[in-house]
This record gives sequence, C-alpha cells and structure tokens, in this order.
Amino acid sequence: MIHYDPGVTAILISYARCSTDKQDMEANRQILHELGVPVDQIYLDRAYSGTNRARPGPDHALAAVRAGDTLVVPKLDRLARSDAEARDIGDTLTARQLTCC
Repeated sequence: MIHYDPGVTAILISYARCSTDKQDMEANRQILHELGVPVDQIYLDRAYSGTNRARPGPDHALAAVRAGDTLVVPKLDRLARSDAEARDIGDTLTARQLTCC
C-alpha cells in the first residue's frame, strides 16, 4: 500500500498515444496543457496501435503516479484498448488509492 504524505503536493500525470507516425500528437498535448498537466509529466507513445499491449508510455505514467496524484488522459481510448483493460487499470489505480480523469 502506498502511504500518502499530506506534506507532498499532489500532481497531475498524463498519458497520450498516437496510433501512427502520421497522427498529430500536438492535439493531445494541447488538451493536457489546458487541463494543467506539467509538460514534464506527460508520457507519450507514438506509432503504438491499441492492439499493441507492450506500450512503454502507460507503464511509465502509472509508475510515476503516487497516492494523491491524478492520472489524466485526453481520451480513455488512448489509455486502454478495451473495456476490460480500462477496468484493470482502474482497479490497479483504486488499489493504489489513486484517481484517474
């Protein structure tokens, strides 16, 4: 279990993905910027399709999130490729006392 230290400032951490090299990542970055996510807390994957489970970005983003932080994604389909995967990620976040929006 992660111990939440009230003296530690909670931060926004995000993940975004583009499925192909031709898609523009800037739209995702802009959405996350408008939501207040610091640039250094945005984890990105480019040219990883939703069917590719081995995506480093979500693993890095989830590893960076601590109790009290919030994981932000521009669209749920950018994080999970199926309802079951989204549920698994949600269960993992809940077990670690984390939130996602």
